Amino acid sequence: MKARLSFYIGAAVLLTALAAAVGCSKAPTDAQIASDIQNKLNTDSGLQGKQLIVQADKGSVTLSGQVDNDAQRDAAARYASSEPGVKQVVNNLQVGPPPAPEAQAPPQQPAPAPAKHRRKVSKEENDAPTQVAQTAPPPEPAPAPAPAAPAPPPPPPPPQKVTIPSGTTFAVRLVDPIDSETATQGQTFHTTLNSPLAVDGATAIPAGYTVEGHVVTVQSAGKFAGQSLLVLQMDRITAAGSTYNIQTDQYKKQGSSRGKNTVEKVGAGAGIGALIGALAGGGKGAAIGAAAGGGLGAGAQAVTHGQQIKLPSETVLNFTLQQSLTVIPTTQGPNSGRPTLNTQQ
Repeated sequence: MKARLSFYIGAAVLLTALAAAVGCSKAPTDAQIASDIQNKLNTDSGLQGKQLIVQADKGSVTLSGQVDNDAQRDAAARYASSEPGVKQVVNNLQVGPPPAPEAQAPPQQPAPAPAKHRRKVSKEENDAPTQVAQTAPPPEPAPAPAPAAPAPPPPPPPPQKVTIPSGTTFAVRLVDPIDSETATQGQTFHTTLNSPLAVDGATAIPAGYTVEGHVVTVQSAGKFAGQSLLVLQMDRITAAGSTYNIQTDQYKKQGSSRGKNTVEKVGAGAGIGALIGALAGGGKGAAIGAAAGGGLGAGAQAVTHGQQIKLPSETVLNFTLQQSLTVIPTTQGPNSGRPTLNTQQ
């Protein structure tokens, strides 16, 4: 009886000890496994600061993230496989280029293999010596896109115009000579602007540009009587590639007359001829002498014309605008260095 009791007591003690041993060796949870592996990774100097993710599911551990080289990738797998309760390790860590200095561009690295081509790594394979995997040659870099064409510059602003008021006086210098004996009514002549056209003290058209005019009236002096007359007017001005029509007052010049002098000379010639005729024989001789004397006077005056008006080239004439003139101002004249002459003819 005592022996049987002792057997039951010993069996109870043994069961109690086995239950305690089982309770102490209870398998760790997935969260505990993941946490322990994460702590091991953080203590490694080469893996510190890396964004590594550890997932545990029923003894299967999956590593994901990016490391600098294959040695770091293998070290992380060994840490995971050494953890108690880990049955297999799925190593999805990708090898990326190491951080480059700011002044240098990162070197070209081969693209990592897609995750779907990775196989599960068993614990025995992780314990084996690490072998360096051979990678495929890097793919050819894509050609750089062509630079975009620069945007066209904005159009320049429209030029500002100014208005030269009516009553503005200006001087021109003749290019073509004008002679009352040869000029014709309506004839065109050319001049250059001798003084600048200005508005409120600012030059609108500098001196030297072409100004065109025409002969309004011309009258040549006669052989025996009459005065020469010349009337001019300016019509248009060309400056900096633009032509502007203008309206000015008229320049008028009249020559002196010799009509009275002609009559006196004809009369004197007839008197002298009569005197010569009387001395020659009187009567009929006087009549002949008078005719001869008159012819002498007329012949002398026939070669003496009235005064013609001659305006040679470089003559300066003054005109006044009769209407306002709107122009695009310019500061560059074609003959800016040419001296001007302010003497009025």
